[in-house]
Amino acid sequence: MPQEPQYALEWDKSGERFYETGVSNGVLYPQATNGTYPEGVAWNGLTAVTESPSGAEATALYADNIKYLNLISAEEFGATVEAYTYPDEFAVCNGEASLNTGVTIGQQARKAFGLCYQTKIGNDVDANDHGYKIHIIYGCLAAPSERAYATINDSPEAITFSWEISTTPVAVSGFKPTACLVIDSTKVDATKLNTLKSILYGTPSSGGQSAVDARLPLPDEIASIFAAG
Repeated sequence: MPQEPQYALEWDKSGERFYETGVSNGVLYPQATNGTYPEGVAWNGLTAVTESPSGAEATALYADNIKYLNLISAEEFGATVEAYTYPDEFAVCNGEASLNTGVTIGQQARKAFGLCYQTKIGNDVDANDHGYKIHIIYGCLAAPSERAYATINDSPEAITFSWEISTTPVAVSGFKPTACLVIDSTKVDATKLNTLKSILYGTPSSGGQSAVDARLPLPDEIASIFAAG
């Protein structure tokens, strides 16, 4: 048999067997009337976020007895969010309104919001500690969720809430509008990443400086952070 030739490409090199896992550090940002996201709150009990892009489907056009071209439909971004609980600030996003302290009603107008969460990047050397990604979703609207209450038995389970999320894209200078943005900690400057995280998660009062609320910056502001000299 002839000898196998040498190739420039190498597969599964040590340290390059990457994967993603987990979901954590969820933050909810109710949208203000001017389209910004001025105040974020921690979302405890977040168990899953399933991103579901759709669209971008080809429609073939024919002319002169041949395939003439493909027209691509608009792409949309949706998601499914699952959690054991949700922050009080999510109530208005879930179509709830308060009649009085501790008394709520449903089927009300639903407020738009932004969402931020982290996933881990792992590899064969560092396991789950290689890095992480920060995922940001803009212009979210939550559809009503099903809640299944069951008796407590010898195999108790906590109720899991689930919401189908639709989105409205926001403007990005030089690009088409988008509803999703991802920052990879293994590829960006660590100092700039910490600047962004201080904005996303807020900063406590320290050394005579007042605390700063968490907020969700729009894509152009994020781009300017990582473009800074």
